[in-house]
Amino acid sequence: MTRAVLTLNAGSSSLKVALFPEAGDLPLATGLADKVGPDGVLHLKDAAGGTIAAAGDLTTHAGAMEAAIASFRAQWPDLDLLAIGHRVVHGGADRAAPVTVDDAVLTDLERLAPFAPLHQPHNLAGIRAAIDAFPGVPQVACFDTAFHRSHPFVNDTFALPRALYDEGVRRYGFHGLSYDYIAGELARTAPHLAEGRVVVAHLGNGASMCGIQNGRSVASTMGFSALDGLPMGTRSGQVDPGVLLYLMDQKGMSAGQISDLLYKQSGLLGLSGLSNDMRTLEAANTPHAAEAIDYFVFRCQREVGALAAALGGIDALVFCGGIGENSRQVRARICERLGWMGIEIDHAKNAGNDRVISSDLARTSVLVIPTNEELVIARAARAAVGLTKEAA
Repeated sequence: MTRAVLTLNAGSSSLKVALFPEAGDLPLATGLADKVGPDGVLHLKDAAGGTIAAAGDLTTHAGAMEAAIASFRAQWPDLDLLAIGHRVVHGGADRAAPVTVDDAVLTDLERLAPFAPLHQPHNLAGIRAAIDAFPGVPQVACFDTAFHRSHPFVNDTFALPRALYDEGVRRYGFHGLSYDYIAGELARTAPHLAEGRVVVAHLGNGASMCGIQNGRSVASTMGFSALDGLPMGTRSGQVDPGVLLYLMDQKGMSAGQISDLLYKQSGLLGLSGLSNDMRTLEAANTPHAAEAIDYFVFRCQREVGALAAALGGIDALVFCGGIGENSRQVRARICERLGWMGIEIDHAKNAGNDRVISSDLARTSVLVIPTNEELVIARAARAAVGLTKEAA
């Protein structure tokens, strides 16, 4: 019997899946359903990197999930799913840990959809599809906001009337599953750093930074929504609220049009006029591509400084995410103006994608740690079905 837990990460047009054994950190299989819809494609790989044959209805998230499960069952005919873990972007102001989903939880999470309109509905659709496909299998929701619930009030609020804070208009922070993993990895491999002041840069198509002290989130660049802070692939990052008023009053733009502008037309794509992909921009030889990278680097440098101030200093900077883990150029450029913080990288180590890329004499450690949100979700799913700590 192949006893396993399944993890699902549903995006607007994608579905990441992973199948983990009941014990151990290495998945049995991973996969991505991309461009869910008429042009959907599904790629599945086993633990050795071999391709698992996959086919099915990829026009919906439910169909993509069923196609992945059918492929896994063909590969492991005796597959027994113990639990299914889901990434859910928004857990609200009070949830600081994963929860097993029931009707009441699902209804409450649906109320949070206006706070994360481009993410929450797809996350919840994945949960509903899994409930329908696997009745009786525990469904576990893991929240990107949960890790940040330890924020002090000053990093949790805006200077708006208090009634708005009380009704939920506050700084939630996101990418919490990634930060949870990095905090755990530091505790396991570098406890002296884990106990200190760490800035983690999760840089990818979605990008943010988090200030962590003794394993707990102190401040994040993201706020009420996943728009704030750093520029991203297609998202704007920080924008003066006056710009939004101008767009409404002077340009006559609706809330929907502004949402589309901020979420889908801005960031690296908007600045470059070329692409939201850092790899494409680094390979391009256009002034606007260069300026888009310049702005991304500048905002990263600025936010590292701001988070170090929130922490009262810095002992380590950790890069993760698609850009953070793979772009040597971006890492080097971010660090090159942070010498005043004790940050100095070894360019040979950086070029080799070493785990520690800071120079031997640097006062502040700089690390590259690949993140693993799926493993965080899998561990939560195991815990929900009562697996022992040793088994998990």
